[in-house]
Amino acid sequence: MDTDRRTARLAGALYLLTFASSIPALLLLSPVLDDARYVLGPGADARVTAGLLLDLVNAAACVGTAVVLHRLLRADAPSRALGFVTSRVLEAAIIAVGVLSLLAVLTLRQDVASGTLSDEGATLATAHALVALRDWTFLLGPGLVSAVNAALLGSVLLQHRRVPRAIPLLAVVGAPLQVVSVLLTTLGHNSQLSALSAVAVLPIFAWELSLGVWLVARGLRPSA
Repeated sequence: MDTDRRTARLAGALYLLTFASSIPALLLLSPVLDDARYVLGPGADARVTAGLLLDLVNAAACVGTAVVLHRLLRADAPSRALGFVTSRVLEAAIIAVGVLSLLAVLTLRQDVASGTLSDEGATLATAHALVALRDWTFLLGPGLVSAVNAALLGSVLLQHRRVPRAIPLLAVVGAPLQVVSVLLTTLGHNSQLSALSAVAVLPIFAWELSLGVWLVARGLRPSA
């Protein structure tokens, strides 16, 4: 039981690490994400690189949460526990693709600064495409796949009463809302900065944060 308690605390700490890394990463990446001409300017490459490293920390912590929790939940629901690991690995891989796309933008900017690239229009078009790729990874990774994560893990914790009922209910309710929001955005009927997106992501945000805090403070209850 002591080992299980320590394992649950580690999972909670990793959940909290995803917040501690992903939120600052968004702020650090704002120069390249918000400035269409970043690739032609003086740049803030050190700041952007720090944000990308935090994104990689977030990706690693995502995988860690699933691997650690799998040992505790595989007896309750082996298929869903394995599915949770798989979806978390997929989410981390999508995040890594976004990191690579922005690293390519930094390389382009450095080539422009050194005089290697002289075609301004082509450089801007390439950089725009790479930033757009990163935006899509953010929508489909932390957006869509995180909803799948929430549905898988939340349903197990709710069914077996491993945490207070209100926590996994956030996941069970929030997952379909997030899926609808992402699908509407993909079809062009919504945006990632709309009120609908903010409302849809709130339950998932609260679910992961409250789960992380609970696991660190109390661990998992015995399975019902």
